[in-house]
Amino acid sequence: MTQQLPLKYAPEVQTAKDNGTAIVALESTIITHGMPYPQNVETARQVEQDIRDAGATPATIAVMDGTLHIGLTEAELDTLAQADDVAKLSRADMAACIALGGTGATTVAATMIAAHLAGISVFATGGIGGVHKGAETSFDISADLQELSQTPVTVVAAGAKAILDLDKTYEVLETLGVPVIAYGQDTLPAFWSSASSLAAPLRMDRAEDIAAAHKMRALMGLPGGQMVANPIPSDAEIPASTLAPIIDKALKEAEDQGIAAKSVTPFLLGRIFELTEGASLTANIALVRNNARLAAKIAQSLAA
Repeated sequence: MTQQLPLKYAPEVQTAKDNGTAIVALESTIITHGMPYPQNVETARQVEQDIRDAGATPATIAVMDGTLHIGLTEAELDTLAQADDVAKLSRADMAACIALGGTGATTVAATMIAAHLAGISVFATGGIGGVHKGAETSFDISADLQELSQTPVTVVAAGAKAILDLDKTYEVLETLGVPVIAYGQDTLPAFWSSASSLAAPLRMDRAEDIAAAHKMRALMGLPGGQMVANPIPSDAEIPASTLAPIIDKALKEAEDQGIAAKSVTPFLLGRIFELTEGASLTANIALVRNNARLAAKIAQSLAA
């Protein structure tokens, strides 16, 4: 018996596919694990609208009751935003969740897999996962990095999340052969901060150039995608000097409480939200929206 992948396109996404117009994938862990309700669904809707306003179609990706959704309707987005015990899916557990009829939100890695299955080449997120501080003893390295090296999707993010060891994260990406492109500047952004001390391996100033590089990788038969590091707008950033002691405090609390694996990032983001009195969430929303707008431009260039 041949088993079919239970994959469902939202009507808006199906129309865009039929017409060959630009589509931008969006992850769903930012909804279920990144923000409280109702800010999560309000932000998700705003980001989707930003993509529409920029001339592309949004496709928020999630697994719901064993079906892989490429795009969510208004009702499905509401349901996911208020759901309890939603799994946080990556490459290792995505297939199991679908096979067993579960519900799960997609991380960067899982969203890349789903986007590729759906023929979508551009994905906008907040920040990618990477090498956690202390990884030399914990071996805690996000599956996002391996996914970037093997799945041909261009990912637009505000760099790697600032809670990570940024130096090691970008060293691993270099080793894996992943192009890391800073948009419009010579240094890599640091998520909530627009710049860091790290020099950008590549710089591109136009969405058309990023799209051309994506196409050239495909022509050359190179596996993997591209990581586009798009700096947070300057009026929304939090200076790295302000964040450093806050991140250190949150990291120590996580260590003291024995928090590990998939629980680390949600815990750290939650504590940083509390310690910055909500400023980190405001900045997070600004950078996600900024990434969505750039991703829409890249998707349009690819579709042209």
